[in-house]
Amino acid sequence: MKPRWNWRAYDKLDDGSFAGEIPKLKGVAAFGKSLRECEGELRSTLEDWILVGLKLGHKLPVLAGIDLNKVQNGRLATT
Repeated sequence: MKPRWNWRAYDKLDDGSFAGEIPKLKGVAAFGKSLRECEGELRSTLEDWILVGLKLGHKLPVLAGIDLNKVQNGRLATT
């Protein structure tokens, strides 16, 4: 199942570059010269945010129907 990315937000900046964020996740933001670059940076930032949260034992929010706090049959649970 491929997650839908409709929970992210992008803005084109005055210099032509892009800023992206995931409003539901404090501090998850990225920048890129192109929208594609910004999307890649945002994915990478999200992955790092998740890994740090798991390592520190934080409860992570359900995002795009995926609950990172639950595992069923060895896989992440979807809602």
